[in-house]
Amino acid sequence: MTWELLFTLINAVVVPAWLLLFLGPTWRTTQIVVHSGIYPLALGSIYAICLIASLFFGVSSDGVGFTSIAGVSALFDHPNGVIIGWSHYLVFDLFVGAWIGRDAMRRGLPHLAVAPCLIATFIFGPVGLLAYMLVRFSRGQGISLFETGQDER
Repeated sequence: MTWELLFTLINAVVVPAWLLLFLGPTWRTTQIVVHSGIYPLALGSIYAICLIASLFFGVSSDGVGFTSIAGVSALFDHPNGVIIGWSHYLVFDLFVGAWIGRDAMRRGLPHLAVAPCLIATFIFGPVGLLAYMLVRFSRGQGISLFETGQDER
């Protein structure tokens, strides 16, 4: 498998999850597929395999490390490093998007107000989370991250 094909596949794999979050946040399929460990385990496995290959088997550029900007830059000089970084983004952005979906349902926020935040999270990661927190705040829901009845605004 080429690096380009792997990159294309990991991009394609997350699209169904995002479509489920956007189009059917309350569907049973969304609950089973998106809110389970399927995506973090699948993409996390790709991440772990590529990271191990980079750190222990030399599938990376010279000088890779996490203690300097030069070392991190060197990671992305190799296609394996790009896969590592990109799968990291995909896992965490989807995790945040799924949390936004669950949190919005718990709080009774209208999906039309949340959907643009999900799109922004899919495309721009933290910007979508920021947008969601602004939606929550503007609707009197605060910005607390408590998920139980202990909501401290």
